[in-house]
Amino acid sequence: MEDIVKYLPNTFIPIFVAINIFMLLPLFISMTKDMTRPERSKVVKESILTAILVSLSFVALGEVIFRILGITGDDFKTAGGLVLLVFAVRDLIHSGEERIKSDINVGVVPIGVPLIVGPAVLTNILILVDHYGIIPTVISLLLNLIIVWIFLSNAERMMNFFGKGGIIGIGKVMLLLLAAIAIMMIRIGVVNIIRNNFNI
Repeated sequence: MEDIVKYLPNTFIPIFVAINIFMLLPLFISMTKDMTRPERSKVVKESILTAILVSLSFVALGEVIFRILGITGDDFKTAGGLVLLVFAVRDLIHSGEERIKSDINVGVVPIGVPLIVGPAVLTNILILVDHYGIIPTVISLLLNLIIVWIFLSNAERMMNFFGKGGIIGIGKVMLLLLAAIAIMMIRIGVVNIIRNNFNI
């Protein structure tokens, strides 16, 4: 129990940064602006449910995939770090709004996947499970999804509180943190691969 509590900040923060609710919020509002309150509430429930199912499935299958492909945790840390770095740099350069098209059933796609749980979040989850274990990672994931649910359920209030400029600014800072986390993962993965293969 002590280990779970000790590791929670280490697992919570990377997932929070990868989800980046501050970049998600303006997109959610733009895609649901013509909906009634019950319709928007339904979209929020669908998106959170989808995010939970996809991410937990990924947690369950991740270790099996590692074994089948012969991938080590350090291999995945290095590759995952590179992927996260690409996503962070891409989203820092582009606002992301031009990549998202509105649809009638937006709760599952694109809000649930890939906006809430996308490649960056899934990569983070697998790396965190390998590094800190399943229980703290899943707890941190669920806590983050509760935060997302609160923010999306009160999307307009949040936008009014922070302001659009403030939301975008915080979102960019989150992307910088994601890039830093990616570099850390690459560093740890490469150092461990060198140590294990060259007995340093």
